[in-house]
Amino acid sequence: MMSGNEDADLAINIEHATVCYGRMEALEDFSWQVGKGEHWFILGCNGAGKTTLVKTLMGFKWPLFGAKVEVLGNIYGQSNLVEVRKQIAWLSPFLVKWTSPETQSLEVVLSGIDATIGMTRQPLPEEIEQGRKMMREFDCEHIAENNFEDLSSGQQLKVLICRALISSPRLLILDEACVHLDMKSREHLLECVNQLAARPDSPTIVFITQRIEDITHVFKKGMIIKGGKVLARGMREDILTEENLSRTFDMPLHMHKMPDGRFWVLPRH
Repeated sequence: MMSGNEDADLAINIEHATVCYGRMEALEDFSWQVGKGEHWFILGCNGAGKTTLVKTLMGFKWPLFGAKVEVLGNIYGQSNLVEVRKQIAWLSPFLVKWTSPETQSLEVVLSGIDATIGMTRQPLPEEIEQGRKMMREFDCEHIAENNFEDLSSGQQLKVLICRALISSPRLLILDEACVHLDMKSREHLLECVNQLAARPDSPTIVFITQRIEDITHVFKKGMIIKGGKVLARGMREDILTEENLSRTFDMPLHMHKMPDGRFWVLPRH
């Protein structure tokens, strides 16, 4: 349990959260604290509980009675979640299914200003220019008028990246953000994340992945989840070990560290 002063320094404070789907516990007695401005990675295989954790952070899924979920100083159950979500940028390929077929790509980008999916009002001229500028940075302005539904999965993710960053969020959640990107687009995204993390006014960043090679050097702290529980948590160099990764993915693995601090993992034969 954190004291009041310590709570004020936290961007995320989850205490004893058990989150269920029916009788299945997707997260079990889960506690986690993230300081303001920290950059964390969360690693786990399919079914580990990563998506449930994100839904809990966004207020889309609620833990059983007795837990505490506090994000950016807002205690869930005592706060206006619509306003809280405006301070959080959630980048996930899963947002694709929430868009309507007629929604243009630029509308999706601009909706990040209001934390909606698609515009619910007429955007201001300066907002439109801001959205186009963001799309130019990610080499996708040429699809601004295209329907989002008609784009390739990689193009859709680029649009969602722009949507996430346009609001200058206090908390950025990158949820399997690289999953549909080709190598060039993935490296561009990771470099943008590195640059954002290096800024003095950088938001708190949570990077969720099942691919070790996507975890760049800016993520100094991390957590490995398995079966809805914390398998390991702490400093990057302490938890990214062959032993922990082999336990995470239930197979013997060999790690190779690259000069840029990233890791490549191969099965150990």
